Amino acid sequence: MPLRSPNLGERPDLGSIGSVTSTAHPGSHPSAGPRPLPGALAAIDIGTNSIHMLIARVASNGRFEVITKQKEMVRLGSGRGEMKLLEPAAIDRGVAALARCRSLADSFEAPVYAVATSAVREALNAEEFLERALQEAGVEVQIISGFEEARLILLGVLQALPVFDKHLALIDVGGGSTEILFGYKGSVSYGRSVKLGSLRMTNRFFPGGAVHGNAVEECRDYVRGRLAPLAHEVAQLSQEVAIASSGTAEAIATMIFARRAEQAPQQLNASKVTIQEISEIVDLLASVESPEERRKLDGIDAARADILIGGAIVLEQACMAIGATEIVISEFALREGVLLDALHRIGGGTLHHLSDLRRTSVFHLMELCDDDPEHSVQVARLSLQLHDALAADLGLGDEERELLEAAALLSNVGLFIAHSGHHKHSYYVIRNSEHLMGFTDQEIELIAQVARYHRKSPPSVDKHAEFAGLSEADQLRVRSMAAILRVAIGFDRNHDGAVESVQVDHLGDHVLMTLHGSEDTAELGLEQYSASSRSGLLAERLGKAIVVQTPESPEHRASKQN
Repeated sequence: MPLRSPNLGERPDLGSIGSVTSTAHPGSHPSAGPRPLPGALAAIDIGTNSIHMLIARVASNGRFEVITKQKEMVRLGSGRGEMKLLEPAAIDRGVAALARCRSLADSFEAPVYAVATSAVREALNAEEFLERALQEAGVEVQIISGFEEARLILLGVLQALPVFDKHLALIDVGGGSTEILFGYKGSVSYGRSVKLGSLRMTNRFFPGGAVHGNAVEECRDYVRGRLAPLAHEVAQLSQEVAIASSGTAEAIATMIFARRAEQAPQQLNASKVTIQEISEIVDLLASVESPEERRKLDGIDAARADILIGGAIVLEQACMAIGATEIVISEFALREGVLLDALHRIGGGTLHHLSDLRRTSVFHLMELCDDDPEHSVQVARLSLQLHDALAADLGLGDEERELLEAAALLSNVGLFIAHSGHHKHSYYVIRNSEHLMGFTDQEIELIAQVARYHRKSPPSVDKHAEFAGLSEADQLRVRSMAAILRVAIGFDRNHDGAVESVQVDHLGDHVLMTLHGSEDTAELGLEQYSASSRSGLLAERLGKAIVVQTPESPEHRASKQN
């Protein structure tokens, strides 16, 4: 089925939407503007092979200066099979490493931003690791999608190499997955995460790190086959420079410099190696059967001796798949991207509106799947008006305002699948889309659930497994945001944008909402009725009745006479 992309013309500016009058709570608006920046920030990258932490001092120009780094090889993905479960010993190692990271970050009074990638993303028992990380190490971990991982890696790389104005290809070989993307001026034009990585290939083809028989060629054939669809997809994409990041790429580059019999640079960043040299390293690693003997090779990272051949094959074949004959090494990758993303979130750009990247991705998905995007934009505008008037009463703030906006814009994307049950389809589309960039996995889940409950039955722990899987705090957030969205949808029942603004007054035992239209707007009786009929969940959350009126309604005329 082809994707539909309605012609919107100029996108509406959502940065200024949300005007509201609230007579009872004039100070209840969440504060706008950037929050004060902390003196330092810590970013943790929880990978399949290693846990890396970067602590940096925030500079006045919005960049950062590295204070210290910490890295531990914990091998979270060391279990048998296809990494479907994190083994108890691996979880123990990971939590212990995170506790040490937390302690170091606390010594610098640095807030911690931690993300988990392939091993945790794929594990059926990921929740156990997340809960223990929070309870025992004091680290809240966000699982990110492969596409979001690629986006954050790009953000890090752009701080390390002067390639912003170039059409670039980027390869990041991790322990469990490899991220490949094409980008230009900070935007991702193509991105894929494939289940190919140094530890995953070692488990499959080189158990214990040993090389036997035809394992190298079998691994090459396997990786080449997995990358074949990607190679076809990127064949026509522009590429001025190819970049490789990650520990695997750096370890291979170090060995290449050792083979060149020339002094290795003090920093690998911006150094160049050829695909031929990478292939020679693969052959060199394959010529040594055991990892113990491999550790004697010049320039090798001893800690990677058992898994490096698997990673080298993935890097070699990825370069061939994208048509790169030379790659530039970037020493910045995911953790630097996480840190810069955190700086952006704290310092401004996402407060009270969707940031450019996040907003663009939300609009893109809406345009692909929503036949009436103008209606969704109107609903989002009215949702934010209600949020600003009721946030204090519902315990909502800036973060929820942004998530509510995204959910409102995407509430009807399920219509792309079918009208019947489209609220459920919207959940599926949002939850499984690769188009949403800049959001954490948890944020995408919350957006999807709010959109899912924009109609029909309210959230239920007993009836809805996804809702039951949320924490109690997130359940309350979803109920409050969905309650607002339901009423806002009623305000545009005719899909004609007739309602310009909503005045909200807190009057003792009820909340009065007065709808205002333009001077030439027809009466708003249908919008009044529709919003009233959809207000049950909001009334429950507020503990007050909801009364909706229009300037033409008998209730409003009676109040004016009194």
